Amino acid sequence: MSRFPWSADPSPELVEVFTEIARTRMADVPICNPALRVEAVGFRQLPEGHWAGLMITPWAINLLCLPGQAAGWPVLAAGSKHSWRFPSGDYEFIVAEEERLGTYHLCSLFSPALEFETHDIAQLTALATVQALFAEPLAPPAAATLPTRRAFLGLGA
Repeated sequence: MSRFPWSADPSPELVEVFTEIARTRMADVPICNPALRVEAVGFRQLPEGHWAGLMITPWAINLLCLPGQAAGWPVLAAGSKHSWRFPSGDYEFIVAEEERLGTYHLCSLFSPALEFETHDIAQLTALATVQALFAEPLAPPAAATLPTRRAFLGLGA
């Protein structure tokens, strides 16, 4: 099942659904970090119209993609893999399905997320990741030109 389209930022519904999952299915699971709460970070539309951003949960920090329109959204079985292109590069995602969300794609960044001592640290990590994800790759530095011997000695070019 896919929910088409997410015409607006899916963050509020993502938080609601994953908060419910944390409260029920993931309650008392040992991989959960009690310092973390559910938060959607940096969701924005890709040029293709789909939504991407990070999801912090007590058990993981994942990059998610959700359909923003039917055109261009790959119809794949849950568990399949699909690569998405971002300004910073290509990333492999796993197709997932959740009843209230439909089909979405996730790329695990931290799972479990036990290394975060506080939610603020996880949030800063997520914000930095979103910034890097949507940033154009750095251009290699221009080749340095060595000064001529005359210029080095102050005698002009």
